[in-house]
Amino acid sequence: MDNMQAPSVGGVRLPKGQGETIRLPRGASLTDFADKINANPASLVQVLFHLGEMVTATQSVSDEILELLGSEMNYVVQVVSPEEEDRELLETFDITYGEDAGDEDDLQVRPPVVTVMGHVDHGKTRLLDTIRKAKVHEGEAGGITQHIGAYQVETELEGNPRLITFIDTPGHEAFTAMRARGANATDIAVIVVAADDGVMPQTVEAINHAQAAQAPIVVAVNKIDKEGANPAKIRQQLTEYGLVAEEYGGDTMFVDISAKQGINIDSLLEAILLTADASLDLRANPAMEAQGVAIEAHLDRGRGPVATVLVQRGTLRVGDSIVAGDAYGRVRRMVDEHGDDVHDATPSRPVQVIGLTSVPRAGDSFLVVDEDRVARQIAERRQARTRNAANAAKRKRVSLEDLDAALKETSQLTLIIKGDNSGTVEALEDALMKIEVGDDVELRVVHRGVGGITEGDINLAVASSAIVLGFNVRAEGKATELANREGIDVRYYTVIYQAIDEIEAALKGLLKPEYEEVQLGRAEIRDVFKSSKVGTIAGCMVLSGEIRRNARARLLRDGKVIAENLPISSLKRFKDDATEVREGFECGLTLGNYSDLKLEDIIETYEMREKPRA
Repeated sequence: MDNMQAPSVGGVRLPKGQGETIRLPRGASLTDFADKINANPASLVQVLFHLGEMVTATQSVSDEILELLGSEMNYVVQVVSPEEEDRELLETFDITYGEDAGDEDDLQVRPPVVTVMGHVDHGKTRLLDTIRKAKVHEGEAGGITQHIGAYQVETELEGNPRLITFIDTPGHEAFTAMRARGANATDIAVIVVAADDGVMPQTVEAINHAQAAQAPIVVAVNKIDKEGANPAKIRQQLTEYGLVAEEYGGDTMFVDISAKQGINIDSLLEAILLTADASLDLRANPAMEAQGVAIEAHLDRGRGPVATVLVQRGTLRVGDSIVAGDAYGRVRRMVDEHGDDVHDATPSRPVQVIGLTSVPRAGDSFLVVDEDRVARQIAERRQARTRNAANAAKRKRVSLEDLDAALKETSQLTLIIKGDNSGTVEALEDALMKIEVGDDVELRVVHRGVGGITEGDINLAVASSAIVLGFNVRAEGKATELANREGIDVRYYTVIYQAIDEIEAALKGLLKPEYEEVQLGRAEIRDVFKSSKVGTIAGCMVLSGEIRRNARARLLRDGKVIAENLPISSLKRFKDDATEVREGFECGLTLGNYSDLKLEDIIETYEMREKPRA
């Protein structure tokens, strides 16, 4: 046998390697392998068949199968990680990502980027709101006008004005989901601990996530104004997790605050800046083309895909061609957290970008390229790579020995996840996939996306026998009717932990809800009136079902939940009081003291009915 021929495997003769290394992307097919060694893909299919693996030539295969085939043919197969592959992809376009161009003199000081984490109900959101309201720029009537997922505040340190950027993520799940894709956007982590409650499980999780990211930690001991608050106990508890307060001889800054009363907020901001100055060299080159990370993204009915990006180096300008993950486009417009237009964004500046062709994922890196054509090519290659890797991960190895077992139906829970922004969807999916149950039960996510639940989602749920999870979004148009007709279970959540708990209970066969939500009716607001006696009155047309006085209601705008648990406090037909108004009739109603009503908003009424335990 000559050196160019391998020993035949099942009668198949193939080129024999000399121990050479072959680099293949994750999720490569046998056709990709064959191209590298100038072989016939059909021959590789045959070889694997004789090795007990059934694979087609164009199917994405797992790392193990690639390595098995390589060892059989005397090749060393090296599966390239997505990060490395992405770096090589950018190098083909002569782009360097993640490094500041220029020399030391070009670097300028940038503001620190801060993420606030901690246990649920310990005051993370209240703290962020307090900082926002206390530090809003002078002359901003009405303060913050919209939530963009990140914002900058101005404070002072030793008489010098300084900026701090806060990322408003839905907790440490999203923080780690972003880190998993190499997006180390955070410089400093603020861990919020309630002084009256102490260190809780999610506090420990948040500390572990921050330490894994090697981010310096500042501890905000919140609720010091409450009875039973014991800040000293918190300091003592946290020493077990390597966080030793400065007054105890450690290097972690602890600040006692009250987010509700606005106590010591300036001291906390000062501690953040002091920690940044002492531990980090926060400098970037604003003169290069912009690079950074997408914090969150969503689909806006009027503006299309909208992404909140954090510029990490360089300056982002209106008109730049950008690529963010597998989305690309041209920056048509940028706005800040006040809704004001921004023409250029410098390092550590968060802005909303409008002009992308699709919605990027939270944590995707973005960069500016010379031409739209280059942006499109990079995005398309990334899309293909992501698709192949997902296909390889979905397929389990099936050998001839366990083919019989594989053909038997396994018990699995199939989900479709829709949310109001990509960061939330990522975090929820990541948390659900980490739920540990026995080998008998499997969790599978067939689709995830941003925006309201559509008929397409319900049809996919019918085809795959899936449960639909809506996080801060609702079913749109005829989707609810289709779901009811087809018997699809659509569940709505506003708290991430509630969704995790229910899915975990369902996986373990423990889900026995005592109450279920029953939809009563939907009405569309056709006119809005102001009354000095009763407040804001909505003139409505009942679209389906019936609207009842004293029922609970939620307000929907563009398929998203704007307000929950509102009372139908008064209901009238013309000038007469009514107890209920049916489909096809007009009515006037008030939602308690709630006044933010707009034309074409949808009012959805419901009641909670006791459901017999299974």
